[in-house]
Amino acid sequence: MNLNSRTPLLDVAVIGGGAAGFFAAIHAKNTTNSVTIFEKSAKLLSKVKISGGGRCNVTNACFDNELLSRHYPRGEKQLRRAFYQFNAQSTVDWYESRGVKLKTYPDNCIFPQANDSQVIIDCLLKECYDKGIELQIQHAVKTIKKENDYFVLAINDQLVYAKKVIVTTGGQPKISGLKWLEELGLKIISPVPSLFTFNMPGNPIRELMGNVVEQTTVKIEGTKLTGKGPLLVTHWGMSGPAILQLSAWGARILEEKNYQFSIFVNWLDEQKEEGLRAMVQHQKKEQPDKMLSNANPFSITNKIWQFLLQKYELPAQIRWKELEGKSLNKLVTALLFDKYDVSGKTTFKEEFVTAGGVHLSEIDFNTMESKKIKGLYFAGEVVDIDGITGGFNFQAAWTTGYIAGKNAGSN
Repeated sequence: MNLNSRTPLLDVAVIGGGAAGFFAAIHAKNTTNSVTIFEKSAKLLSKVKISGGGRCNVTNACFDNELLSRHYPRGEKQLRRAFYQFNAQSTVDWYESRGVKLKTYPDNCIFPQANDSQVIIDCLLKECYDKGIELQIQHAVKTIKKENDYFVLAINDQLVYAKKVIVTTGGQPKISGLKWLEELGLKIISPVPSLFTFNMPGNPIRELMGNVVEQTTVKIEGTKLTGKGPLLVTHWGMSGPAILQLSAWGARILEEKNYQFSIFVNWLDEQKEEGLRAMVQHQKKEQPDKMLSNANPFSITNKIWQFLLQKYELPAQIRWKELEGKSLNKLVTALLFDKYDVSGKTTFKEEFVTAGGVHLSEIDFNTMESKKIKGLYFAGEVVDIDGITGGFNFQAAWTTGYIAGKNAGSN
């Protein structure tokens, strides 16, 4: 490629205007001159805007790098090293030093104190404006190739030249969205959904939509997969952290099953049968003449309690002192081994998370640079990294964006 004095040459081109792209651009600009973000859509930071119901779960209050890395079904080992460069505490410090007050909730999720994702967007936009980073929307990169020491990007109907390129295009629902990277000779892992809810067509529990049980344990039949935490009943089936954990850790297993499988719900978290039977004996002594339907001693909603009694054919009129034999066995099954058939999934539209992308072996995680193509960097979900729900996916974006930007910006 022959460059002349009229040919614009960027120091760093960032492909993708999401969380990782902005963070990479900001940190690249600290040590280089010209940085431009190219976003194919008409919106910047769209996932930041809608995440957490419009509140933006910035990160998680898990400040031990080893423990933090364990929240990633794919990329745990690589991120463990990366977190020593930029971790959850780094994220908190970075935003709060720029006037964004954050709040930690009991589940360790960290949100803006304003409960509005716009404050995160405004902070990132202000950083770009102050640093002179150029933002180009509706600029889709069609191809990218390396010629000598420069990259040539075909964007819309023009060519853009850059010394360094950072790819932050996010997760793609189909492998076709990653073909342009595969054409560079990079190994790509086919994407599948990672965070999704479980559909239970026709199951009467859906009539209890909105009911939440705060501590449950859910297992997928025939596997070692276990999810723990709150479970939410929805109009299509089940959701909540316990279910979303299963969907993340089991992303590829469940895809292989074509999303047809069964789960067992322990409505009392990790309670064992022996402990439950002891609880029942205590209840029989405390309220022997109370009917089961009128006396729910467990940490589940009354609606779910009534539903389980009906599902397992425990008469509403039965009294606690009469609960023994087969009836007691039914109650144990209802509370500790409650079975549901799952048929299908529901993803979160623009908020979807995928397992898949650029293979981890392609990238040097000390710099986020391609091992094959010097000057090409990656950050965010375009890499085969994904976390469970709770702010972990954004943390991976901040961390990998920081590392890619810092290294792409340096000569």
